[in-house]
Amino acid sequence: MVAVVVAVVVLDQITKWWAVRNLADGPVDLIGTTVQFRLTRNAGGAFSILRGATPLLAVVALVLAVLLVRAVRRSSDPLVQLGLALVLGGAVGNLVDRFTRSPGFLRGEVVDFVAVWRWPVFNVADSAVTIGAVVLVVAAFRRPAAVAP
Repeated sequence: MVAVVVAVVVLDQITKWWAVRNLADGPVDLIGTTVQFRLTRNAGGAFSILRGATPLLAVVALVLAVLLVRAVRRSSDPLVQLGLALVLGGAVGNLVDRFTRSPGFLRGEVVDFVAVWRWPVFNVADSAVTIGAVVLVVAAFRRPAAVAP
């Protein structure tokens, strides 16, 4: 699961580096204006809520990351571990932005760059959190394995 977390964080940071470097002059249309790469910076939480609470969001994300590490280590279910690792990787990817990007430590803005129709602009870390959450829901609703007599 460490490899999943590291892969998400590395892919997230590489794609954000690319976006900052290549999208500053404006969006790139992939499918008309329905799907674009468009550089934005998010000082708030999901869907840009709590914009004035960036330090609080960073601290909450750090606490959640610690809790997720503990949950991954305690789970014996591979599907639950995968879901938690994806959520953790996404949380850490965005947390790196909060620590390292402008305007400064614990106030950094998250780089978002994938724009799909009317959805809020998102990034690889956001996608990992969403996919991880779906995996966890699937894991919660699947039938328990039958026990052999």
